[in-house]
Amino acid sequence: MTAPLAALAGEEADAGFYLGVARSLCGRQWRQAPGDDRLALALAQRFGLPEVLGRIMASRGIDLDGAEAFLEPRLRSALPDPSLLRDMDKAAARLAAAVTAGEQIAVFGDYDVDGATSSALLQRFFEAVGGKVAVYIPDRQKEGYGPNLPALLRLQAAGAGVVVTVDCGTTAHDVLAAAAAAGIEIVVVDHHVAEPALPPALAIVNPNRLDESGAHGQLAAVGVAFLLIVAVNRALRDTGWFNNRPAPHLLQWLDLVALGTVCDVVPLTGINRALVAQGLKVMQRRGNPGIAALADVGRANERLEAYHAGFILGPRVNAGGRVGSADLGSRLLATDDPALAQELARQLDGFNSERREIEAAVLEAAIAAVEARPLTAPLVFVAGAGWHPGVIGIVASRLKERYNRPACVVALGEDGIGKGSGRSVAGVALGDIVIAARQEGLLLNGGGHAMAAGFAVAAGGLEAFSDFLAARIAAAIGSEEIVPRLMLDGALTPAAANGELYAMVERLAPFGAGNPEPRFAIPAARLLYAEPVGGQHVRCTIGDGAGTARLKAIAFRCMENALGAALLERSGALFHFAGHLRADTWAGNGAVQFCIDDAAPA
Repeated sequence: MTAPLAALAGEEADAGFYLGVARSLCGRQWRQAPGDDRLALALAQRFGLPEVLGRIMASRGIDLDGAEAFLEPRLRSALPDPSLLRDMDKAAARLAAAVTAGEQIAVFGDYDVDGATSSALLQRFFEAVGGKVAVYIPDRQKEGYGPNLPALLRLQAAGAGVVVTVDCGTTAHDVLAAAAAAGIEIVVVDHHVAEPALPPALAIVNPNRLDESGAHGQLAAVGVAFLLIVAVNRALRDTGWFNNRPAPHLLQWLDLVALGTVCDVVPLTGINRALVAQGLKVMQRRGNPGIAALADVGRANERLEAYHAGFILGPRVNAGGRVGSADLGSRLLATDDPALAQELARQLDGFNSERREIEAAVLEAAIAAVEARPLTAPLVFVAGAGWHPGVIGIVASRLKERYNRPACVVALGEDGIGKGSGRSVAGVALGDIVIAARQEGLLLNGGGHAMAAGFAVAAGGLEAFSDFLAARIAAAIGSEEIVPRLMLDGALTPAAANGELYAMVERLAPFGAGNPEPRFAIPAARLLYAEPVGGQHVRCTIGDGAGTARLKAIAFRCMENALGAALLERSGALFHFAGHLRADTWAGNGAVQFCIDDAAPA
């Protein structure tokens, strides 16, 4: 190990706070990422890795048995037999029969990235095998989340023999019961938290059914949809369907699976890690005209990684469902027409700009509502008339970050119904609480994941629902204050933040939920230069105490908080910096920059 890399071991200070930082400029406690030092050394020695990689892997819960699959994620070993999921064979048989009989298949998708990628994946597959398929994406404001009977009846009237709902349907009891009474056959392909009683449907394929093992509960809906096309493809092969026609190469669509999986913020562990790792390889070839067009409008000219999927491509796909036309994302990702893809991508880029403006206005109003009264409850709960329902999820996420507690935002409509979205913190399974509230009669509908939920509530029931949430969240967290923590993997000098280290760290990618990007501290570094850039960011140069090494750095979206103020006001001061490494695409030649997530006076 070189001398600069030796500093990666770091040090822990009083009370377990890393570098003694009990409250940083962003209000966080700094902590050492937990890990077994002996395991870290064993990983490094057995697999010929630098010690820092062994330490990071150990802190992510990777043991000696799982290390090879983690370092070289392969679908061949990670992909489960789709038949292990309940109702999968029933769903595959029915859909294969629809293909061979020339029946119309309708796909009813959600309007977010997971729903758009799932819908596009199924459309591409059924078209490739010679099936007849139509995709329907509901309007977020007019129809809301999940299947609705008028839309299902229209699909039936248009000739659909079977309807596949993707990324929705698991909790749509009343709608699916009415659809069954009307003779509509439904296959549910979903991943949301289920209840003991399932709605009536031909098949409900969901790894989070309570009668499932839970082994693959981390899958996004697009991951479940990929298992479905594997199963349908196998069923078609068994019938001899491909005797006189070519079978599709399913792996060509893994770019869609990677995009939906990353953007739905599900854990990038196990099968998800393999799907995303292999899917990013497909994405980097830019064979999907829609993904290529999105990269162009987002000015992502470099190698596409999970970061680009989550922060450049995904928000633009989402923008159609939030403030524009809900089906734009699915149409973009399903088309093979480059000219159409470019036009749809330009529309989505424009909607994304509009979304940012709307989001900023709603966030400002929501913060004012929160701070108009003392914040004593263990959650943030705000509602407003005229707020755009397409941005409330993003605003809830911003409030959660700002106030360090679960947040729910409700957009009240003229019909007296509030459409709400919530975001949670570790240890509070918000989706379960929302389902419990619906079962108590406090909501018109609702469901979600541990970290995110959606719901509809009558305006007159806001207080009762808020009280219910507060009581359940208080029981979940106990009497302890929710204090945000920044977990750090070690410390390094400015000289160690170089291309060599960056290349090592990239071996652990893709990063996301369940495999966070490694965070490092740079202790007692001097802020040599700082300037605002792009309206919300601060660009910096930091150096070591001896003045022998300099490192380019940037702090994103910090102009309105204490971090931005300190960087701009205290040039020349010593700080402990915390952040992660990024390739410096402007400088090139393997240069890196340090992305500052937080800082504390040294």
